[in-house]
Amino acid sequence: MTPTLYIGNRNYSTWSLRGWLLARASGLRFTEKLVSLNANEHAGVYREFSPSGLVPCLVEGDIVVWDSLAIAEYLHEQYPGLWPADARARAWARSICAEMHSGFRALRGEMGMCIRERVDVRPWSGGLQRDIDRVCAIWTGTLQRFGGEGALLFGAFTAADAFYAPVAFRFRTYGVAPDGAAGEYLAALLAHPFLREWEQAALAETEIVEADEPRIIYKDKIRS
Repeated sequence: MTPTLYIGNRNYSTWSLRGWLLARASGLRFTEKLVSLNANEHAGVYREFSPSGLVPCLVEGDIVVWDSLAIAEYLHEQYPGLWPADARARAWARSICAEMHSGFRALRGEMGMCIRERVDVRPWSGGLQRDIDRVCAIWTGTLQRFGGEGALLFGAFTAADAFYAPVAFRFRTYGVAPDGAAGEYLAALLAHPFLREWEQAALAETEIVEADEPRIIYKDKIRS
């Protein structure tokens, strides 16, 4: 049976993007099923397939995996390569993914992903600036330690790049332009074929999720 990956609207759903990137990078042959964020808000339809009521959710026969970190580990067991082979690099990669998974609350709350938008909501809050600085420090430090010859965090595409991909889209939307290695990584990640594929599908979507629309959220703050 072909696995099914349930995702939300591509333009807005950061965790769906992570799950989808993990599946694409693993080499898994899967079917994707998009279920509207609006539909879930009104009817809670995610609970029909996801025990947590959240996306992404990977269903393979009677196996259900409903969290992005769990999806990364599940896929890595079957298709090794999502995590770096070197133990030191692998520990670092898991740590920065866990930090993204549980932290960066200001970034999540104040810079929601909306791939097609370009807005200016400065001045940024102190908490948001600290989150931006921490992301840039993670990118720079990881590249210095483990980047090697490749343009991505650990050379080739790994789970770590999947976990920071929504941040790349957020930075572009809100005009965050890091200097040095972090800026080069941002450009390389946005140019990766997996992200370009997701982006093109996101730009083709027409459904609006008002709760995630920057021009609605920040209508009094956006600069002309």
